[in-house]
Amino acid sequence: MREKGLNRDAIKYIAMFTMLLNHIAHVFPLPGTFLRELFIDLGYFTAPVMCYFLVEGYHYTHSKKQYGLRLAVFALVSELPFCLAFTSYGLISFQGMNMIFTLLLCFLIVLAMDQIGNPILRKLAVFVLIAASVYSDWAILAPVFTVLFVQAGQEKEKIRKAYIIATLVFGLMNFYSGIGYYPLQKNLLLSLGTMIGPALAGAVIVALYNGKRMEKGKAFSKWFFYLFYPVHLLILGLLRLNCL
Repeated sequence: MREKGLNRDAIKYIAMFTMLLNHIAHVFPLPGTFLRELFIDLGYFTAPVMCYFLVEGYHYTHSKKQYGLRLAVFALVSELPFCLAFTSYGLISFQGMNMIFTLLLCFLIVLAMDQIGNPILRKLAVFVLIAASVYSDWAILAPVFTVLFVQAGQEKEKIRKAYIIATLVFGLMNFYSGIGYYPLQKNLLLSLGTMIGPALAGAVIVALYNGKRMEKGKAFSKWFFYLFYPVHLLILGLLRLNCL
């Protein structure tokens, strides 16, 4: 009998697709077009979903050491493609640390919250790890989302509230960054648009996620999610160079 709702792998595939749309819109911008804004806003679905599944995966993984090591290796592998894709002018330049590096910091935050008994040391470690993300993709935001999801646990109502808070924080930060750059009305409209992705992520996790994994192809999906990130960035980076 077919399970109702969406399993974890199906939601991750959706997240990979929305991330691809976002990255295409950033690497090959068409400023001011509705399609570009739509691709970017839909792409904001991905980070909250990945943070949520990272927190969930932490508790399910057979080896936390291997989990952290995989993130570290793929963060290293992804850095060159990340910089190649998002360099605005010229061949390549440093563009900050990539999203898998941010997820590695998020993993360490979950580890600290789980294993450091002293509350003062635990809070200090989490603060340092959040601060360490300042030069990475989804700086501060992804680590804060992770903290919210750890605190929410498995309770649907708390998860819903965590996504509402994450969506509002993301919208407010985008509104703040647009002050002085856009007129008030346009800034408000654009900020509301950026909230679409996180809001959809929350709706999918709370209302549609059935808490299960794909029945077949688990190993394929596992490595696909790790490999997709550097491979698609490398392809976009090479295409960008071809357009120079």
